[in-house]
Formats: sequence, structure tokens, C-alpha cells
Amino acid sequence: MLLGVNIDHVATLRNARGGVEPDPVAAAALAEANGANSITAHLREDRRHIRDDDIYALVKNIKTSLNLEMAMDEKIRDIALKIKPRAICLVPERRQEVTTEGGLEIGGRWDGKTDECEAQDSDRGQFEKVRDFIRPLIDAGIEVSLFIDPDLTQVRAAANTGAQFIELHTGSYAEAFGTAAEESEFTKLKMAAQLAQSQGLKVNAGHALNYENVCRMHDIPGLVELNIGHSIISRAVFTGLGAAVKEMAELVCL
Repeated sequence: MLLGVNIDHVATLRNARGGVEPDPVAAAALAEANGANSITAHLREDRRHIRDDDIYALVKNIKTSLNLEMAMDEKIRDIALKIKPRAICLVPERRQEVTTEGGLEIGGRWDGKTDECEAQDSDRGQFEKVRDFIRPLIDAGIEVSLFIDPDLTQVRAAANTGAQFIELHTGSYAEAFGTAAEESEFTKLKMAAQLAQSQGLKVNAGHALNYENVCRMHDIPGLVELNIGHSIISRAVFTGLGAAVKEMAELVCL
């Protein structure tokens, strides 16, 4: 697997006081130097951490590639089409949330009888909205990933949008880690990944993965990349960012 390091919380710390420190671009360079295969940054509609100038600076300076997380916002899509990152990951956003709380609702419905998933009735509008929103990005040569819960209905719907990737939301697994519910939540991830791959999708994963729970991701065949941020930045407070990234890279990139 590859490791994508999310630098959002470096920007969160900078913005808490204002000014220019710590610099997310410098953090990205340090992450790359210590094993990151890509850099993830979420340009939120409210710009609470990463800002437009950060994105432009990252594209100019990083040596690996940028995975731009974004909601279905046309102005942010215009930025993506201008800078052409390697990949975008489409995520849901709620203004009042502290962090992304769940996967994107694509709106598909599966009848359980075939491999086809069609958006129907009230869900058709959402399905078509996702499909139409990502089309210009795909046409521009940008890899598109949809951040979804490990729900088989959502996987089948994602496969019909034209996206090349999904990113499985690992939050429920992380919350259940070490409890009686862990195996159930892990099985959902594994089944969703298997179904996605059978539908021609490539699979990434992320959210709330840390130095303890990340190892089980190796038990899901074919995962391409894990995107991890908060745990690495938290560890960096005590060890330094370079050491924190290197330790995670050793766990992920076996």
C-alpha cells in the first residue's frame, strides 16, 4: 500500500493563531522526505484550515502528487480544473462538523438481483448530481475518488458514476477497534473492497486510522493507498513530523 499524508491539521494549527507558522507546504516536504507517497489536503468550503494559496503552493512545490479533497462545490472544482492535481476525493461537508463524519451519499439503489445499480425515484437527483459533477474532472485526466461508507449499495452506485476510485471511510472500524464490534466493522470494509474491485473500481481507505489499527488494512487485498492525517500530526507533537511520518510509512508501505 501507499501512504498519503493529510496536512490539514498543520494548517489548523497555523490558523488558530494567524500568521504563517507552521507552514503546510514545509510540512508536505518533510512528509515526502520521510516516506509519504502523496500529499492530501482538503479545501473546505469554509476554508477552516487549508486555503486557496496553500493549494497553489503545494502544486508548485511538492515532489510527489496532490490528492485534493473537496465537496461538490463548483468554485472549488474550477480550482481543481485549473491546477489539475493527480487526484481529487469527493467528500460530504457539513459546516458544523468538526471533521468529516461519514461517507458521501451517492443515492443509488440495488435490487439485490443483478450487478447493476440504478438511481431511482427520489435518489436519481443525487446520483445524477454526483455523476455530472465529476465528469469534467475525469475528462480533464484527473483521477476521481468517492469517499463512501463500506456499504454495498453505495459501492454499486459509485461504480456507475464513472469514478475510477472509491475511498472507504474507516471511521466505524477505528471506533470499534479493540471491542467486540471490531470484526463486524472490519468485515464490512473487506466486503466493500472486494465488491468495488469486482466492479472495476480501485480502492483507497482512510479516516481515524492510527498506529495501532492501521495494520489490519494489510488484510484487505488490493488496497492502493491509505490517507492518514490526524494521527500523524498528533504523534508529531511528541516525536517531530519526520519521525511520525517515517513510523507510519513503515507500518503501511510493507
